Amino acid sequence: MFNYLNKKVNNIKQNFSIKDLENLCGVKAHTIRIWEKRYNLLSPNRTETNIRTYSLKSLQKLLNVTYLVNSGYKISRVSKLNNEEIDEYVRRIVSDTSTKNQAINSLKIAMLNYDLQLFLGTYEQLAEKRTFRQIFTDVFIPLLTEIGLLWQTNTISPSHEHFITNLIKQKLLINIEKLQYSKASQTDKAFILFLPENEIHELGLLYINYEILLKGYKAIYLGPSIPLDSLPNMLTFHENTTFLSYFTVRPEKDKIEDYVQKFNEVVCTKRESEFWMLGKQTMHISKTSAPNHRYFSSITDLIKEL
Repeated sequence: MFNYLNKKVNNIKQNFSIKDLENLCGVKAHTIRIWEKRYNLLSPNRTETNIRTYSLKSLQKLLNVTYLVNSGYKISRVSKLNNEEIDEYVRRIVSDTSTKNQAINSLKIAMLNYDLQLFLGTYEQLAEKRTFRQIFTDVFIPLLTEIGLLWQTNTISPSHEHFITNLIKQKLLINIEKLQYSKASQTDKAFILFLPENEIHELGLLYINYEILLKGYKAIYLGPSIPLDSLPNMLTFHENTTFLSYFTVRPEKDKIEDYVQKFNEVVCTKRESEFWMLGKQTMHISKTSAPNHRYFSSITDLIKEL
């Protein structure tokens, strides 16, 4: 999985702190220091103030070493291997059930270096054995969860996050388009997918759109930042319409109750429609606002209802 890493890349971020390594590899800084001292596993550089810094090559090695240790190899054994032997051991033990962990590590490196070819190569290897649904749920969702934590701890910059999420979005759009050529097999209802005004985090909603089409339903995807007053004319799309939205940061917690109430006042004046909602902002709703409102704690829970 890391064969692309041996190629020359444009290293935007070349040095990492021990805290960065802890966040990226899932190994405590204390453990990293022990591995350095006891096994000479890594050779960090030192700043003038004696702070450890690590190269991309050190990060790659630690990712592979962590993978081997998590696969049952003892660190005392792994530490005696050279870099080429470590790479070979990793390639040897990668199986269909464990590829996802290696792929996530590979995609992290692609993100850190803005490396399009590494992303595409990793994706192609996954696609040889997995459906897009499996790739998204087994690899992309855990990766995005980690990216959120890395961003919060300042391990990565917003540009890193935007780079990788836009590539994932491209893959989503390609696979959505493939499904759109098929005629809907479920005709009892249709879905209108949208995000509220000033909400731009659409990956989750895009994936739900993919699942809705995969189940054979009709769907109209309106995308981010849609005013409520533009929705009533969508009722002509189908006689049984379900609206669906994903609240990540908008509406704000002190405005979301009013927002879901306003949905009924603005959209459901002529005909009541179901309104399905998910996202972390829904935790600020009392959940008793209207019988046509449905709330889901996760994408998985929503998919079960399709």
